[in-house]
Amino acid sequence: MQISLRQGDITRQSVDIIVNAANSSLLGGGGVDGAIHRAGGKEILEACREIRSRQGNCKTGEAVITTAGRLPARWVIHTVGPVWQGGASEESRLLANCYRNSLKLAEEKEARTIAFPNISTGIYGYPKERAAEVALDAVRAFKSSSLEEVIFVCYDEDNFAIYHEMLASD
Repeated sequence: MQISLRQGDITRQSVDIIVNAANSSLLGGGGVDGAIHRAGGKEILEACREIRSRQGNCKTGEAVITTAGRLPARWVIHTVGPVWQGGASEESRLLANCYRNSLKLAEEKEARTIAFPNISTGIYGYPKERAAEVALDAVRAFKSSSLEEVIFVCYDEDNFAIYHEMLASD
């Protein structure tokens, strides 16, 4: 499984699955979540509403999968990252679960490619370097029979530089 890095807009990635840094309501919001819902269209929101009617809100660290609507991907995995509270509230475990649970859903769909945003590093305030370490550790530890490439798509230059440095030291 190859790990790649791109700087840009996750909604423009032609991959099997993109991951959404969702909020627990699954109904869209700001940042990546809002961008994915806007670009993907009402099909994503309708699918999220169906999931909510079955299970309620999505818990932190959990993940669900929907259609990708008008996006160039085939599916969207919605995962809820932790809000940073100083590191003593199991944030690293919950963030790692976001990546692990997303990868498990991708495996179930026999996806070959998956693109992740920088989960929890925006409004949720997770320190970018710590979040990148958790993300890379979780991805590297995951054993897959179908995934060929995991792509980290960084919208901002700070995250891109952090991932670039961490991946260059491999």
